[in-house]
Amino acid sequence: MTASPAPDLFSAYRLREGVADELFDAQGQMRPVWRRFVERFAKLSPEEVTTRFERADQYLRDAGVFFRQYSNEPLTERAWPLSHIPVILHEKEWEEICAGLTQRADLLEAVLADLYGPGRLVSEGHLPAELIAGSKQWLRPMVGVSPRGGHYLHVLAFEIGRSPDGRWFVLGDRTNAPSGAGFALENRMATGRIFPERFPRAHIHRLAGYFGAFRAAMERLAQGASGRERAAAILTPGPSNDTYYEHTYIARYLGLPLLEGEDLLVQDAQAMVRTIEGPQPLGVLWRRIDAAFADPVELDATSRIGTPGLVEAVRAGNLAMVNALGSGVLEMRAMLAFLPRVSEVLSGGPLKLPNIATWWCGGAAERAYVRENAERMMIGSAYACDLPFDLGATTALGGAFRGSARASIAEWLEAEGNMLVGQEAVTLSTTPAWVESGAGQNRIEPRPMTVRVFAARDAHGRWVFMKGGYARIGRSGDTTALAMQRGGAVADVWVVGDRPVRQETLFPKPIRGVRRASPGILPARAADNLFWLGRYVERTEDAIRLIRAYHLRLAATDNIDDARLRLLRSFLADYGIDLARPVPQALIERIEAARLCASKVRDRFSTDGWSALADLAKTARQMSQTARPGDDAARAMSVLLRKITGFSGLVHENMYRFSGWTFLSFGRALERADALSALLATFADPKAPTGTLDIAIEVADSVITHQRRYRMERSRETVVDLLALDGDNPRSLLFQIAKLRALAADLPNARDKGRLAALSRAIVPVESLLSVASPDEIPTARLHEMRGEIAEISDLVSRSYLR
Repeated sequence: MTASPAPDLFSAYRLREGVADELFDAQGQMRPVWRRFVERFAKLSPEEVTTRFERADQYLRDAGVFFRQYSNEPLTERAWPLSHIPVILHEKEWEEICAGLTQRADLLEAVLADLYGPGRLVSEGHLPAELIAGSKQWLRPMVGVSPRGGHYLHVLAFEIGRSPDGRWFVLGDRTNAPSGAGFALENRMATGRIFPERFPRAHIHRLAGYFGAFRAAMERLAQGASGRERAAAILTPGPSNDTYYEHTYIARYLGLPLLEGEDLLVQDAQAMVRTIEGPQPLGVLWRRIDAAFADPVELDATSRIGTPGLVEAVRAGNLAMVNALGSGVLEMRAMLAFLPRVSEVLSGGPLKLPNIATWWCGGAAERAYVRENAERMMIGSAYACDLPFDLGATTALGGAFRGSARASIAEWLEAEGNMLVGQEAVTLSTTPAWVESGAGQNRIEPRPMTVRVFAARDAHGRWVFMKGGYARIGRSGDTTALAMQRGGAVADVWVVGDRPVRQETLFPKPIRGVRRASPGILPARAADNLFWLGRYVERTEDAIRLIRAYHLRLAATDNIDDARLRLLRSFLADYGIDLARPVPQALIERIEAARLCASKVRDRFSTDGWSALADLAKTARQMSQTARPGDDAARAMSVLLRKITGFSGLVHENMYRFSGWTFLSFGRALERADALSALLATFADPKAPTGTLDIAIEVADSVITHQRRYRMERSRETVVDLLALDGDNPRSLLFQIAKLRALAADLPNARDKGRLAALSRAIVPVESLLSVASPDEIPTARLHEMRGEIAEISDLVSRSYLR
């Protein structure tokens, strides 16, 4: 079936029999909400379309948007699979969807309150006891625990689709730790690069109002009835999670600290954040980890990402959890089979927005029904329970059982006590998607899709819906490939009005004057990662300079037995760097160590800084495959040096001067001080080969400074004076120690009962010695001793702030 005449880009758009479409209605007429968009899009040349799409993709790459793909290989970051053409819905239709989902959200809240409260739904037979008790998401320790703030559910997501008759229905409820809201924001930012014109932008409802309402609710929930000031935070499983990028993005967008389980402790039934200033009380956690992993004492004892005692804090009413622990029980596929009846019982009426027809086969009659109707039921798929055998042709959203798979189902159902979830096969609506072919014949095709709708409570407990934002797009003719893990894509969802819409923002308008907020708490773990990020970056830069010095001399002498080259090889070997390879693997590992630290604090510095570090790692890996010893490797090191100093400049010059910057800078200065001590002890040693003083000056980037300061031939005295004792040289030991003393004075608890704390007391003697010493008073042995003193300063930082 061909749709009614459309502009050239849409001329090959083919509707499918028995399938609803978002662009065209059942009569083959273009839906009015799409018309103005299609008219403008059709005027773009193929070259301009490609340019605009690439602009969006470049934005996503620069912002570092990714998802983690699971496979037999280690977790890998994949580019965000944006489907560039948005899904467009009229605001009236969206309001009808949200009205139905508001009723559903209230119903889910009532069901959860009953399951962890009086249990009437089970006792009266509306929900099977074995279904609830058999769910891993139903947490018995939470029975009888009333949630702080009065609500179990605060943020929800619903997966919805359009049936062939044009009506919307619910495919699934996300109640445990819904994901996607942050990615919806990035989808919107990317499509804004494609379609920057006033129309359609002025007519598209914005997403910020949803987040503003939810943030206000978090702040109110954190404060609680007592009015005491407590923190609100986001709890993440960590960087290995497939949606970790979203966690960091949301934390930065909302201005909330991003915590891991090790950041928390529970004292006297009060959840506390381990900060550099000591434990600080926590009022609410937006939980992005599975509930069972939250507390290894009362829930899952195998959890390594939870916090012992967290359930105790919730039970005592000292901590609000978003969403409540145990809310994942509502995500069971089988729950869909009972919600229509439960709706009648609890609200006295049917569901306004029905869900996909579902069966729970917990008894003989139900199992018999499945055997007779297996051909039209979806069992054991991505939307159902796992089965202990291969279903062969079973698909995620439709399909039939054939041959041995059907026989296996019948055989398995004969076993006593087995329960099975089945769902009716459904056909999803299609939406326009841009398809690129290798021959350059790009076209627009209909692809299956679902929409994810996000709801959150505002400060008054009312449900607020995100107006658009997130759709999942499948491959052509394949409704199983909606998930990104299986090759699906995502698209922005535009909710469009007939007139320009009100432009909402995240924060309310100021009533009077300017009000500054506190920079917020700094968890000890975040401080530790910033501290080591500074150290690893400085350690990497130092290695790059030393490797370049080696290859420059190799190119000049072509003699690997040169005494200077032997000393450089020996010096770097002590740090695990093997110069047999022009770009040593140990150098790449240092860069990756810096990236790992940065990944754990991505919410605390700019995307430009992250992109610069990612580019450095990518370039180093590429050069490791191509660089040749000598001049080529030296040039490669120069490129890496420019890139790493670019990263340092972006982060150190642009990062807000709060305690996080202090720890980053402290780590950098400490590492440079240690590197300078080692450099001078080796290359300015009186027994070192001729020419090693030049290496010390070169690696310390002080060649021109030495020429201007001394106007004489280099000697050990001039080199030690410049690189150890000159307080005006940023590449000197004294300069770095003085910087450490100043940074330590800015840290919390810098003074103890009127006198300097232990950290400052360890720094001051070293600074004093360097301030009054002459070069001949700094022999090689004293430089080695100074490295030990620097190591003690590092230990004091850890003991005082990072535990």
